[in-house]
Amino acid sequence: MADVPSPVAGFVVAEIRRARGTAGMTQEAFGRAAGFSASHVSSVEGSARALTMDFIRGADRAFNNGGLLERLVTQLGAASWFLPWLDAERGATQLRYFEPNLIPGLFQTEEYARAVLRLDPRLTEGEVEHRVSTRIERQAVLAREDPPQVVVVVDEHAVRRISEGAEKMMSEQLLQLVACAERPTTTVHVVPAEVGLHVGLSGPLSLAHLPDGRWLGHLENQLGGDVVDRPDGLATLFERWEGVRSEALSRRQSLGLIKKVASQWT
Repeated sequence: MADVPSPVAGFVVAEIRRARGTAGMTQEAFGRAAGFSASHVSSVEGSARALTMDFIRGADRAFNNGGLLERLVTQLGAASWFLPWLDAERGATQLRYFEPNLIPGLFQTEEYARAVLRLDPRLTEGEVEHRVSTRIERQAVLAREDPPQVVVVVDEHAVRRISEGAEKMMSEQLLQLVACAERPTTTVHVVPAEVGLHVGLSGPLSLAHLPDGRWLGHLENQLGGDVVDRPDGLATLFERWEGVRSEALSRRQSLGLIKKVASQWT
């Protein structure tokens, strides 16, 4: 019966309410399927009663979604800083990503994501698997009926970085990146190693354009991440985005480089 901490709880309750509405379920019908009274459902949705894991499991049964909400809460309970960005990413009309060291999470294969997450010695294997599942589920945004326009810039070092014995994994990862880049709504660019020092080496950045016209930024760091919504902060991120984008190869050149590297490890 453990309570789900805020702000994770607020996010999940909103998702339950949204899914219930989409399914055309009243609070009473949802409650019957989830194993709770209509008054209990109303109290949870109105924030008068705490959200518990039992309620989340009941919601998963009601929606017959294979335990999606429980996995989401398990993964995000220790990473609530990521929730605002996750919500923005899911609803964005445009997305921009720059990554100097790794393939961005939205384009990772399961094996690549698993290898990256295992670098954190604090995570158990169970936690790693939960985070891999959640990361892969994020990729649904790319295949939705009205996908966002996505532009990705990666440093060549991210394309070439590999661990001993992981050639097959990296080849598959790069081929998936190419497959994503060949979609009409996604563009991938590579900053070649010959550029040397550039403004993007200070760290990765992400930008999302929301349906209401606002932009939101996101920065990850060793301790978590920060959402950027202040005009001065966004202005800085756009300056740095334009800086790395101007150093990158064209789309065709970038795909050629990625395919060449992938073929070396096949």
